[in-house]
Amino acid sequence: MPIKIPDRLPATDILRSENIFVMTEARAASQGIRPLKVLLLNLMPKKIETETQFLRLLSNSPLQVDVELLRIDNRPTKNTPQEHLDTFYRQFEMVKDRNFDGLIVTGAPLGLVQFEDVLYWEEIQLIMNWAKDHVTSTLFVCWAAQAGLKLLYDLPKRTRKEKLSGVYHHRIHDCHHPVLRGFDDTFFAPHSRYADFSADYLSKHTDLDILATSDKAGVYLAATKDKRNVFVTGHPEYDVDTLHNEFMRDREQGMEPAIPVNYYPDDDINRDPVASWRSHGHLLFSNWLNYCVYQQTPYDLAHFSEASFTKD
Repeated sequence: MPIKIPDRLPATDILRSENIFVMTEARAASQGIRPLKVLLLNLMPKKIETETQFLRLLSNSPLQVDVELLRIDNRPTKNTPQEHLDTFYRQFEMVKDRNFDGLIVTGAPLGLVQFEDVLYWEEIQLIMNWAKDHVTSTLFVCWAAQAGLKLLYDLPKRTRKEKLSGVYHHRIHDCHHPVLRGFDDTFFAPHSRYADFSADYLSKHTDLDILATSDKAGVYLAATKDKRNVFVTGHPEYDVDTLHNEFMRDREQGMEPAIPVNYYPDDDINRDPVASWRSHGHLLFSNWLNYCVYQQTPYDLAHFSEASFTKD
């Protein structure tokens, strides 16, 4: 897959070692085609780890994808070198006058924080409102899905009593929906959140297409009728050891977390977990890029306002 990212980005060597086709800018220019312009708003503290996870999923497509990394503000972070942020990330002011084919907004460790108490809540609102007129399709992941529901449907924050952590069984609700094309009737996906996404609640208070649910985890996947907003409440991007690292971190902080569900063989934390969600994650992102972005976006992004968005 031709995914175009800076050669010096740490993800480049990782993806190449996995036999993922990372294209140089010179080779991309020689192809004479317009790549999809995708903006990744990375809200996670460990930005290098998260950007690599999402770039891996964006690589599973025959389309050429040009990814730009966006940060929410210029506050220093202890989890990512400042040089990395200065070199590879853009501020919103640098992109606000441009149009993009796709926008991905990642999760954030804000499960128990009220929206009005989030330090960058005004910036999130600004970017999500901007996306309505500048982005063909936006993919909201985990916390971002909850934030998107608040901004698009004015839904209040709903929180579970205990953290949802583990790999959960889901079933699809419309095998003919473009986002679900190629999906098995049931599949597994990781969750790590306090947010509550009740299927009944979303059905009553939104016009979203509910695409996939879990009896225990609630709604996993939903989309607006025009596919311009897609909500993923879990973490298809997670590496096999991400839930383990979160679990061990919480234990070291004295939080006494529950063992992630359906994750360790026989619930033995000394045994290596096995990824059971990888193929579904790649297919989800491939479908989003194809059916929600590529099939919908104008060839010339300068004519974005003239684009028509269909429901098929």
